[in-house]
Amino acid sequence: MKYMALPLMPLLLVFLFAPLGSTSAQSEEPASAGQAAATFAGGCFWCVEADFEKVAGVSEVISGYAGGERANPSYEAVSSGRTRHLEAAQVIFDPAQVSYAQLLEVFWTHVDPTDSGGQFVDRGPQYRTAIFYHNEEQKELAEKSREALTDSGIFDQPIVTEISQLNAFYKGEDYHQDYYKEHSIRYRFYRYNSGRDQFLKGVWENNEFKFSKADSGEETASTYSRPDDRTLRSTLSSMQYRVTQQEGTEPAFRNEYWDNKAEGIYVDVVSGEPLFSSADKFKSGTGWPSFTRPLEPDNVVEKADRSLFMVRTEVRSTHGDSHLGHLFDDGPRPTGLRYCINSAALRFVPKERLAVEGYDKFVDLFE
Repeated sequence: MKYMALPLMPLLLVFLFAPLGSTSAQSEEPASAGQAAATFAGGCFWCVEADFEKVAGVSEVISGYAGGERANPSYEAVSSGRTRHLEAAQVIFDPAQVSYAQLLEVFWTHVDPTDSGGQFVDRGPQYRTAIFYHNEEQKELAEKSREALTDSGIFDQPIVTEISQLNAFYKGEDYHQDYYKEHSIRYRFYRYNSGRDQFLKGVWENNEFKFSKADSGEETASTYSRPDDRTLRSTLSSMQYRVTQQEGTEPAFRNEYWDNKAEGIYVDVVSGEPLFSSADKFKSGTGWPSFTRPLEPDNVVEKADRSLFMVRTEVRSTHGDSHLGHLFDDGPRPTGLRYCINSAALRFVPKERLAVEGYDKFVDLFE
């Protein structure tokens, strides 16, 4: 399938891209000990940065430029299309929490890999898609993932995303960093009118691409599932059933985990799938458990909620299909997100019981 980008809107671009100040671009800085770097180009780097910063295990995403020959290019030079650079984002991540193969999944499912002339409303060679590998392992995985996406048949048109060795990455001007948070109104206006999210919904609402599990040889069948309704009614409390099965909301400040400070993880009360970690929990003052990011992004689904005469982002579990709560963009750094979750949708597993209850992989998070 091939979706056409929305027509270019001059007034929109004048409003959005008017400089807010500038600094010289800086060359790439190596990731700190215990962390690795990955570099992707997916059109507007504001969007790529915003999408990757929501991934658990990602500590920082830097907007910048890659692929050209000129050192320290400016935004004005790159946007002219004459420097051969692409707008790119460098992702700093912890391989113990998220693999490079999983980052590839995030990349492929947030771009149009069949568009050789740019991305969505942004046209020109500086906006085309690319994966810049840092080493031979990344190269091999990137090529395998592109082949797997082609074989999936999700797209009717050829996958044209380039895979190239990263020669240099230059950090973009300061006003481009965290643009989606620092200038949220402008960013939202731009993103909606770009056509990006409309395209992504059209492609991925009924499709799934799971390269990382297939590549690693992990068992793809889920060990988590939703019991039948009769079982749920007999095992859940009335509040747990109302929240998870009927999209209810429990009272603020009068729920089990809003003030829980113990270390451990929170799993779906219905399916047991891991959802959130105490390491990402913060005191929001709302009276409900609040988290900056999911523990396992694949276990959390975000959907538009148009109830109560407004549009919100509902959060549900993937395998249990439980209503968990809602997602807001008024959280603290590093993600700027607030996953506002009902205690009734959760079961807390303290760190001392992780291995006993089969959550061994998360023990290292608390050592």
